[in-house]
Amino acid sequence: MNQNATMGARIKALRKEKKYTLKQLAEESGLSIGFLSQLERGMSSIAVDSLARIASILGVSLSTFFADTQVVSQDPVYHSIERRWNSVGPEIAQAILSKDIYGFDILPRIFQLMPSASDAEPQGAVHRHAGEEFLYVLEGVVTVYHNDREYTLYPGDSMQIHSNTPHNWENRTNQVARLLSVSYPNPFRTENQGKSTGEVKK
Repeated sequence: MNQNATMGARIKALRKEKKYTLKQLAEESGLSIGFLSQLERGMSSIAVDSLARIASILGVSLSTFFADTQVVSQDPVYHSIERRWNSVGPEIAQAILSKDIYGFDILPRIFQLMPSASDAEPQGAVHRHAGEEFLYVLEGVVTVYHNDREYTLYPGDSMQIHSNTPHNWENRTNQVARLLSVSYPNPFRTENQGKSTGEVKK
């Protein structure tokens, strides 16, 4: 079973356990019934912040939807050879750039966008959530949608936004793009205050 299917099955099982209908979950999360239905069937991926909202509604921690965590050494250096990639969609992968996903208020990640990849969820959808985000293009060209405007970012370009404004991004080219993203607050820390040091296994 692929990761989207595994995550979807967990969401569906928890929703039924809590006796939530798809309509109720859609109303509380701000996501459409159609999207949630596809998500539960493993046909869609979801942004971490949207998943954090679902986790909060269902009364579980965000890490519930990821592989088991493991305790790591106190060495703060995360060498590139240790980096693990995690699929967040058919054409998008992410790598968390920290050994300790619970110990800091920011979450640094690299996203790799295959040609024509969009940021999870239905194409054209925008995200709104609490916090701030910093984006820096490492490779390729990334199109960012923000406040009803469209921006084209090239390698070396950056953008910082308040996350409660409508936003999204995608790769509309025929080349791979890589994007550094730093988010605040860290949804893993928010959902797991006091949890011991750990790392998401990809």
